Amino acid sequence: MKITRIETIPIRVPLKPEFAIRSGRGGAHTVSPFLLVKVHTDEGLAGLGEASCTPRWSGEDQFTAAHLIRTYLEPLLVGEDPREVARLTPKFRLAFAANYFTKAAVEMALWDLAGKAAGKPVYELLGGKVREHVPTKWSVSGVEPAKAAEIARWAVTQGFGALKVKVGTELDVERVAAVRAVIGNRKLGVDANGGWSFDQAIAVVGQLRDSAIAFVEQPIPPEDNLRLPELRRQLGLPVIADESVYTFSDATMLAHIGAVDALSIYVGKAGGIGPARAIAEFAQGAGLKCTVGSNLELGVGSAAMVHLAIATRGITAEELPCDIIGPFYYEDDIVRTPLPIRPGEARPNALPGLGVELDEDKVLRYRVAL
Repeated sequence: MKITRIETIPIRVPLKPEFAIRSGRGGAHTVSPFLLVKVHTDEGLAGLGEASCTPRWSGEDQFTAAHLIRTYLEPLLVGEDPREVARLTPKFRLAFAANYFTKAAVEMALWDLAGKAAGKPVYELLGGKVREHVPTKWSVSGVEPAKAAEIARWAVTQGFGALKVKVGTELDVERVAAVRAVIGNRKLGVDANGGWSFDQAIAVVGQLRDSAIAFVEQPIPPEDNLRLPELRRQLGLPVIADESVYTFSDATMLAHIGAVDALSIYVGKAGGIGPARAIAEFAQGAGLKCTVGSNLELGVGSAAMVHLAIATRGITAEELPCDIIGPFYYEDDIVRTPLPIRPGEARPNALPGLGVELDEDKVLRYRVAL
């Protein structure tokens, strides 16, 4: 089997306005552009991938992602056997720097092809299930307290047993208290997305102790990573790195300086399923926990996340439920059969590859011009 070409399709599926995410990074996540990827082969099989193209988060957009794939990755991969994922993906690093979400879209498409060719789900190619389902949590936007409480009430009614609240904006203490009041003793953490300064983090978390928070995610910007060890000591609560960890070297640096208790890893942010799994396996050996974070992925990206989490022991989802919740945020999806992602738990489809198929009519409906 040989790769013949890589097709890229820019799409934009409407978000449900009531779930638009406001966070400490500034602004709000109200629009989600994606680039779908199809890696075609000479045997008629095609592998699917998905790149989140939100410049505020990754510095990538649909135009740059499509250009980099067409100009650099397609020439690198045409004529190669897509089943040799472990051999091919290290070459991505030499093609161009960073742009991890773009690389991840192509890498997950290779895994999809490898699974389809073998007649096995990707999680079996990764060694098999280590859990029957992936525990998940709901993310409450950094909105006014009454609205946050309304969202939290909806989440627990749906069946979520754990939540986190976006902070790093106005009224953090009031928002978290309002959520705690409606969710009872369910696990509750906060996620600042780097929106606090060092001193703000200490002050606000001190006030949040009355709300019995279980963890603090990315309290300060990644530019301040060297201050994380002291902040972690002063907070006295588990600290999770998100924006501070993209690559394997980021993870090793944070572990070396004792900066955090856990890592939030993404298929997209790490550059693919394989790189994300390598970070989780390193973390396990280093005594760090891992969860899977989200950039509000659609069905293809969410499938890749589920396969990673269902087959990786280093992802400690039972202690730190994952954010595999992207499909809940959209008016529609572009896969034919909805993923078995339910409130509080996510499962893969037991079909070859990633287990999802594009609904071509919906892809056409949501396609946008570059």
